Amino acid sequence: MAWYNFFSGSNSSGNSRKEGYQDSAPSSYNEESAARVTFDTAMTQSAFWASARLLSETVSSMPIRCVKKMPDGSRKIDTEYMLYRTINFQPNRYQTRTEFFETLMLNLVTDGNAYIEIKRTPRGIVSFMPLMSSQMEVELQSDGSIKYKYTGLNFMTRIISESNMWHIRLFGNGVVGMSPLAYARQALGVGLAENARTGKIAKNGGNMGTVLKTDKVLKPEQRTMFKNGIAKDIVGGDTVPVLEAGVDAMRIGLSPADMQLLESRRFSVEDIARFMGVPSVLINDTAGSTVWGSGIGELVTGFYKLNLKPYLERIESSMTRHLIPREDWGTYEIEFDFDSLLRADRQTRMVANSTAINSGQLTPNEARNMEGLPDKEGGDDIYLNGSLNAGGKQTEPVIKEATEESGAEDEEI
Repeated sequence: MAWYNFFSGSNSSGNSRKEGYQDSAPSSYNEESAARVTFDTAMTQSAFWASARLLSETVSSMPIRCVKKMPDGSRKIDTEYMLYRTINFQPNRYQTRTEFFETLMLNLVTDGNAYIEIKRTPRGIVSFMPLMSSQMEVELQSDGSIKYKYTGLNFMTRIISESNMWHIRLFGNGVVGMSPLAYARQALGVGLAENARTGKIAKNGGNMGTVLKTDKVLKPEQRTMFKNGIAKDIVGGDTVPVLEAGVDAMRIGLSPADMQLLESRRFSVEDIARFMGVPSVLINDTAGSTVWGSGIGELVTGFYKLNLKPYLERIESSMTRHLIPREDWGTYEIEFDFDSLLRADRQTRMVANSTAINSGQLTPNEARNMEGLPDKEGGDDIYLNGSLNAGGKQTEPVIKEATEESGAEDEEI
């Protein structure tokens, strides 16, 4: 069966779907890469490593929770839902929740696809085993179904049904996602070539080589004598050569700026970060050091909202689609606690909690729980500041005015 790429090339038109194996890489490149690019070589690039690590570790560090939608429209945290307990405590025999999501994200942000095999029993889903994207082949069948062919230990291949595969994909043709590693090949190749060049210069102490200079035209046998004798001694450094007949030895060196290749290496970092969707300053690009300080808060918030949130939404909707039984759709959701990333400093939280309590949006105990504090007696009542209660009318019996007359005081959180 043919191997089709759906984004360019003669085998396809735009991103139309055709039967066959799916390819997450481009069908062709304008020119050869400056260096050979594989997953292993790409991960030797500090910018690529840091970007993949930042995305993977940030998502894996976020708590997850199971939310049950109640008939009255409220949302309740449910810690007994079996799917939640499996993901949160032991997704498989080898990994913790954090390690599981790290592996999932590493495959997703590099290959554009994350494949997780689902293990089921009559009781339900009991484990999730992440499979390496580089060892997976995806085939679109003539009836529209998808077949997953995985090459595992000892090069043994096996077919995994669509019902037992949790497949998370980046944007693409809907069957497979586009691979950031493959599409960034040129940028990564430039960075690898620059690293190799810098390493070679550093190994030679900044000297590109030695030349012999003379004001005479040498005969062929004299050139051979210089190469095999004096030139060899100068390069090897084992002997002290004697230069005759106006011959001078000159070393070709580079300035410190040339040795560091500052401009080209800085552009390489920015280019790789751009492909990975990470602000370069977050992977220690000091060229933008002026953004640190008061501006870093806005930068981080923007990164969370514009770069991380799409990943989280993608994973959450995929869990609903592949893991939650159809009869539980609309009732249960497994979601990331995104607020944990945007958690403000303590003083800001205290002011926000006080405002929420006085406006009736939170009870004291709800605010205490958000701060990890135990409940207090009487803390489940809603307190509404008298100035916000129009006309001093109490519309709900559970609402208490926080006034001196009622004697109620806002409890410190």
